[in-house]
Amino acid sequence: MWFCPLDGTLLQVRHVEHSAEQEPSGHFYCVTCPYSCPIKSTVARKTFPFRKAIDDILGGAEAWDNVDRTKENCPKCNHSEAYFMQIQIRSADEPMSVFYKCVNCGHQWNEK
Repeated sequence: MWFCPLDGTLLQVRHVEHSAEQEPSGHFYCVTCPYSCPIKSTVARKTFPFRKAIDDILGGAEAWDNVDRTKENCPKCNHSEAYFMQIQIRSADEPMSVFYKCVNCGHQWNEK
């Protein structure tokens, strides 16, 4: 999307027809001011949006500092002990979700 550099309005496209030997061209134009610029057939630059950092729903690495241990087999290394925490992530009438982290390999999983 292109925006007018003068007032920030979304630019519209106007196609200009030429004779048979010329290629059709177009212009970006602003509906609120006289700004106009030709549409170039080549891309001058590419810009890619930056992804926002996602918050860890469990609270990051610090959330596992003061949690309890339980007897639970790790699905990755089959170790028999894991840290666990319970978090209410659904509505209040749903049961709490239990999250585990293996004491041995650090693999994380949850009870489904």
